[in-house]
Amino acid sequence: MSNPPDAPQVQAAATLADPMDLMVHSLPRGEAAAFAPPTVAGRWKMLAIVLVCSLPVIAAYFAYYVVRPLGRAGFGELIDPVRAMPQHQATALQGGVTPLAALKGQWLLLAVAGGACPQECQRRLYLQRQLRGMLGKDQERVDAVWLVSDQASVDPGLRAGLQDATVLRVDQATLDNWLVAAPGHALADYLFVIDPLGNTMMRFPAVFDGPGAARARRDLDRLLRASASWDQPGR
Repeated sequence: MSNPPDAPQVQAAATLADPMDLMVHSLPRGEAAAFAPPTVAGRWKMLAIVLVCSLPVIAAYFAYYVVRPLGRAGFGELIDPVRAMPQHQATALQGGVTPLAALKGQWLLLAVAGGACPQECQRRLYLQRQLRGMLGKDQERVDAVWLVSDQASVDPGLRAGLQDATVLRVDQATLDNWLVAAPGHALADYLFVIDPLGNTMMRFPAVFDGPGAARARRDLDRLLRASASWDQPGR
């Protein structure tokens, strides 16, 4: 009578006979780990990478839409809530009708005055041009606009200084429903800042000295930097 096989030998035979060990698609432990589902730590690392890459965009929108201490921004006064550009037809000085919406796509530095434009009005338009010029290369992202609020003729002598500006006639009622002045002031007392989406969001005093011009330029610089990721020169 033959002796029964030793227990270790039986266990080894059973191990070798295990069909799972003979499957062709079996993977080594290292390769199996590569296909393991992502861990919680891995998800956090991926989230951190996405957050770091998004920080410049988040910072720009935070600076533009959130950081508004006391409704002030240096020299300019923020208009809250913003005033959307109306769906209105304006008239060019040379004749012809154009929609105000055609001004969208650029930052606008906008002045309002009657067509007669006395000396004080002319000084405001001059400061408007000077402020735009102080932006350097970024001035191509800002258009100077004069909205004439009545039917008075514009002095041909003014037109030489308006070659780089857009001049349109818009009736006073439309302007009053769109733009906003502080109590005791008229729309002509301000230069309005309008973003490329057509939102009126800031106003400057229309007359300022050298230090005031520098502060106004800093306000515009902040706006242009904050919008650099989504706004480009030209319409």
